[in-house]
Amino acid sequence: MDNPASPAILKRMTQDSDILIVGGGLNGPALALALARAGLQVTVVDALALEARRASGFDGRAYALALTSVRLLRSLGVWARVAEQAQPMLEIKVSDGRAGEGPSPFFVHFDHAEIEEGPMGHMLEDRFLRPALLEAMTETAGITHLSDAQAIAQEVTPDGVRLILADGRHLSGRLLVGADGRSSGTAARAGITRTGWAYDQTALVAAIEHELPHHGIAHQFFMPPGPLAILPLPGNVSSIVWSESAETAAQFAALSDEDFIEVLRPRFGDFLGEIRLRGARYTYPLGLTLADRLVDGRLALVGDAAHGVHPIAGQGLNAGLRDVAALAQVLAEAARRGEEIAAPDVLARYQQWRRFDVATLALTTDLTNRLFSNDNPLMRAARDIGMGALGQMPGLRRAFIREAAGLTGDLPDLMR
Repeated sequence: MDNPASPAILKRMTQDSDILIVGGGLNGPALALALARAGLQVTVVDALALEARRASGFDGRAYALALTSVRLLRSLGVWARVAEQAQPMLEIKVSDGRAGEGPSPFFVHFDHAEIEEGPMGHMLEDRFLRPALLEAMTETAGITHLSDAQAIAQEVTPDGVRLILADGRHLSGRLLVGADGRSSGTAARAGITRTGWAYDQTALVAAIEHELPHHGIAHQFFMPPGPLAILPLPGNVSSIVWSESAETAAQFAALSDEDFIEVLRPRFGDFLGEIRLRGARYTYPLGLTLADRLVDGRLALVGDAAHGVHPIAGQGLNAGLRDVAALAQVLAEAARRGEEIAAPDVLARYQQWRRFDVATLALTTDLTNRLFSNDNPLMRAARDIGMGALGQMPGLRRAFIREAAGLTGDLPDLMR
């Protein structure tokens, strides 16, 4: 009988894959599923333990998934697992004002009925999406998921790329993908620098139960310190993403639940009746960060590792999933043509495809935040007039709805 390999020998064994993905959050698993569909062998290196990924407690995070992101998840076999927990967004109402004074009479109303494709998107909590991606990976051939595995070094070799883990394992592949967030170690080890700045704003995130139904309507209320997004979840529940100055947010975060509701109430309004907290509250500092390039030698970046933007339009995850769909398509087409999937010209196609879209999103969110997060009377008058005019222009309003649904630009096949 053969003796089983000792732990020391196992640590030296090489796990060969076509593609090594560092990051097990959302974009990494989604990319693994897309690549496995194309017949490529993938290893996902996840720094978190499996139990932590599967944890089902509410942590404040919910995503406004654009219509095209839903299409991607459906094509990957994930959407059917979460559809019952998702809330369609049927309308979006955007207004401007001050806390306690209510919104300006000038506002913009976007209705999904103005486009033919259906709801602009769906709200879905992280605690449902994350386990669904894990389950889909487990059931998909060609994917190896290494949990509780910390990447500490990487190097390009003559015939591929090598990734070294903290426990001594060496993994080899043809291409390395960084999907490891805004503080991407993968990008840093490759010498990829970042451009960006902090906004001196912090997002206060929580779930709110309310007395009256939301009817699938999302609200974005712009106030001088920052916007308050009220996003519908199943039942009489909404997720709030409330941007305040960092100093004020720290003060509000330290309040008791009862006192927190008291400072939220004049900003939230009474249109949904009585409100109360559901679960814990969370804070996330806000900023803009862009990788100076999306690719390097045998390396590509996706999601927050490539770009992190203000949540003002709820497009962060949608942009990451568009990265996923674009990179998967570029690599699958290259593989079908017999090209080296990590060749510089192949990776350049991905960078060229995504670079303009990413830069446009970053510029739009940055300018919108600066335009609305102030109390300048002239700026306030200009934006109120602008919103009032937009509300009277069906063609332009429809264009905004299609943009929010992710239907503009050069869509990857998985999002069509």
